Amino acid sequence: MAPYHIRTFQEKDQTPVMDLYSSCFVEHVPAAIRHALMLPRNLLLEVGVALLVFLVSGSWLLAVISILILLLFLCFLVRYMWKHAIVICLRTDMADITKTYLSAHDSCFWVAESGGQVVGIVSALLVANPPLGKKQLKLFHLAVAMEHRGEGIAKALVRTVLQFARDQGYGEVVLDTTAVQHSALGLYQGMGFRKTGQFFESILWKLTGISWIRLIYHLPSARDGGL
Repeated sequence: MAPYHIRTFQEKDQTPVMDLYSSCFVEHVPAAIRHALMLPRNLLLEVGVALLVFLVSGSWLLAVISILILLLFLCFLVRYMWKHAIVICLRTDMADITKTYLSAHDSCFWVAESGGQVVGIVSALLVANPPLGKKQLKLFHLAVAMEHRGEGIAKALVRTVLQFARDQGYGEVVLDTTAVQHSALGLYQGMGFRKTGQFFESILWKLTGISWIRLIYHLPSARDGGL
């Protein structure tokens, strides 16, 4: 296991950071497709469409073809949504990481470096409109290169965000992740985050049944004695 260290983002990291984020996020596409295809309502839709086609045409061949077309459509839809989400991130907050995350004291972007390569990333931004009386920091873009997983890098990056939040006087750290990112959910919940809600990003996400889960970590106050 190669040693690593966590540091603040530098301009030279822009391209490797974007490449790492894209590759880590897109690897969840197969799981998202399986989730959409096996969703009970989509299974019923597939059977219903096949029966309707058979009743109208009297052909089982056409019925089977209709199921295949529906399956291909769902696969295309999930892949499109996932890649569109990546593009949106790369064109918005990650287009200029220095401006977005390093121009104020209440936000930051970190990279984990090993052997001169960026192998992990995470970022944090102030929540603009938190619940009344709350001061929240939001965790974004946690990703670790596949060949460096199992080395504790993801946990170290999350702890970096939690320590930053505590140092800045935040009371809570929040984040959103998809329901199909099971390893990420397990990591967050194992570190003390708890689920507070579930939502669909858009009508297309709802159509495929892929929801986003909101998690929260309550930072202990100074009198409680640390993280």
